[in-house]
Amino acid sequence: MKRERLYPDEPAGPFDAPPIEFEDREGRSIEIRAYDPDGDDYERLVEMYAEFDPADRAQGIPPGREERIRSWLDTILDSDCLNVVAWHGDEAAGHATLVPDEDAYELAIFVLQTYQRAGIGTYLMEALLGHGQTSGAEKVWLTVERWNRAAVALYKKIGFEVSNAESFELEMALRLN
Repeated sequence: MKRERLYPDEPAGPFDAPPIEFEDREGRSIEIRAYDPDGDDYERLVEMYAEFDPADRAQGIPPGREERIRSWLDTILDSDCLNVVAWHGDEAAGHATLVPDEDAYELAIFVLQTYQRAGIGTYLMEALLGHGQTSGAEKVWLTVERWNRAAVALYKKIGFEVSNAESFELEMALRLN
């Protein structure tokens, strides 16, 4: 039997939609833009994910080998999904996606190790949620390993609430619109 996912009554936000420019805690100029299927965003994301530290993979994503990275990106960069990319110059520093799942969207966020702990994840997630709000997304959920305290704290700060804590993963949800 499928358990009903619970969402907060009140919407989170509002969130600013991309493009967003800011300076991270390391003094780097970062720009967050919606994914552009017509530019070289795809190849830059392949490069970013190829550099990803295997220790930072969760639930098998992102995949490790280039052919699997490309196959996975083909799925999450589909026109039904909402994607934003954090750029440092022409290098992809992070990527976040909302993937449709029945009446909601599942959120996934990835920040390359050399860009972690600099505030990029917060901006990336807020830009993605802003993109979701302007695109009409209503409900968003995610799973996070319960030991990942930094991620759980970030998600709570943004407005996610724990909706299921029955396994080693927490399921968290928020309402956008």
